[in-house]
Amino acid sequence: MTSTILVWAHSHRAGQLMKARILLADDHPRFPEMEERLLEPEFEVVGKVSNGQALFEEAMRLKPDIIVTDISMPVLNGIEAVDRLMGSGCESRFVFLTVHSDPDFVRRCLSTGAFGYVVKSRIASELVVAIREALAGNIFVSQRLPHPKDT
Repeated sequence: MTSTILVWAHSHRAGQLMKARILLADDHPRFPEMEERLLEPEFEVVGKVSNGQALFEEAMRLKPDIIVTDISMPVLNGIEAVDRLMGSGCESRFVFLTVHSDPDFVRRCLSTGAFGYVVKSRIASELVVAIREALAGNIFVSQRLPHPKDT
């Protein structure tokens, strides 16, 4: 049995208890569809975009609780988009979902203020866990990758 994660919403939905709202960003068309199947019905997927500029625009418009983003995307990469969003006062929490397993990528992504780093090969077992941890204010890094505090 799956428990549904309910969160206190940002100020634009103050006073309402709702499913966490998630925006997905990936330039590969297969991954957002797979992510959506994994995440619903526990979470509400409010949008899907395929480049960093669209991620920035939709995040500012939709104000999701969580943004799941790839690193390698056109226009702006995921790291650049997250940096811009953080600099613009975005209150969303970020989870990177990527093929990159290099510890330098982990450090760089988490240095943006992201709460999670999931390798795409572990999407089925770790994405939901990473989102739950991000909602709780905890950092999640895929198994078998060094946590930045350990390097």
